[in-house]
Amino acid sequence: MNYLISSVIGFLLGSIPTAYLILKFTRGIDIREAGSANVGAMNSYEVSDSKWLGLTVMLIDIAKGAMSALLPLLIFGDTFIWAAMASVFAVFAHCYNPWLGFKGGRGLATFAGSAIVLFPYLLVIWLVLWVVFYLLKKDILFSNISAIIMSLILVFSTPKLAIKYANPSPDSVSTLMFFTVSGLIIIFIKHIDSLKELIYDKKIFKMKRNE
Repeated sequence: MNYLISSVIGFLLGSIPTAYLILKFTRGIDIREAGSANVGAMNSYEVSDSKWLGLTVMLIDIAKGAMSALLPLLIFGDTFIWAAMASVFAVFAHCYNPWLGFKGGRGLATFAGSAIVLFPYLLVIWLVLWVVFYLLKKDILFSNISAIIMSLILVFSTPKLAIKYANPSPDSVSTLMFFTVSGLIIIFIKHIDSLKELIYDKKIFKMKRNE
């Protein structure tokens, strides 16, 4: 029953359509039909041309992920798997929002919020890798995709170190990997179209040079 309740908590929190609501009420824009049609912080910023709106969307989406992890811990106690279950369902509901015809964002901010609570080691790795790849290519989507792939590889390569920095401590490495792999795979799937564009345009093979 705890698994079901945790999953429902995560799904309901993750399904709050932050970008859609904020853009609709502040600018009268249906973000599903504007810009990249991605229901997330980056598209909110690009469509509205407002850093504050983009930042607001990002912070609320981070809060959705954090609350998805925290609530099961507060309700059921310090058991990693229940918080992990809620977090994965939050990311899924954010990416495939049931209230928006299963359109949604890419899930990075929501997953980051959960990682802050449960697995900051993963978040730190991802951020460091993202900065490295961004300096290399100066492309946000390329950096997102590359950091996702490399984060998975590094966590798999350092399971004992990874489990040391998870909170609360998972009962096994496989439980920690469930959280990591499930969340990052969902996010990666939402980036597949962007990856295809990068490969098609051959941008992925070009080094960014300073003008």
